[in-house]
Amino acid sequence: QVQLVESGGGLVQPGGSLRLSCADSGSIFRLTVMGWYRQAPGKQRELVASITGGGSTNYANSVKGRFTISRDNAKKTVYLQMTRLKPEDTAVYYCKRDGVGGTFWGQGTQVTVSS
Repeated sequence: QVQLVESGGGLVQPGGSLRLSCADSGSIFRLTVMGWYRQAPGKQRELVASITGGGSTNYANSVKGRFTISRDNAKKTVYLQMTRLKPEDTAVYYCKRDGVGGTFWGQGTQVTVSS
């Protein structure tokens, strides 16, 4: 059974930075597409960023230029570096894995941007 464990969330002031991590317990990590999604209260879950095994990335327009997704295939970990955070970035952030064996989600980590 694949497990995804997110970490790195917390409370940050507007304009600040955070780095989220997602550790994957599954196999053949390098062949997966990994994504970060977020869900704010009362809103649908939305894609933030995704990255293929080869490193191709995709970003939501709302985070382009502020967030960077990356992965370390040796450590089976995907990261989301978030800079210039805004109050509207407040949400629970989820890691998602698509690949061999199906689709899996992490439990989520809360990010709160507030002064």
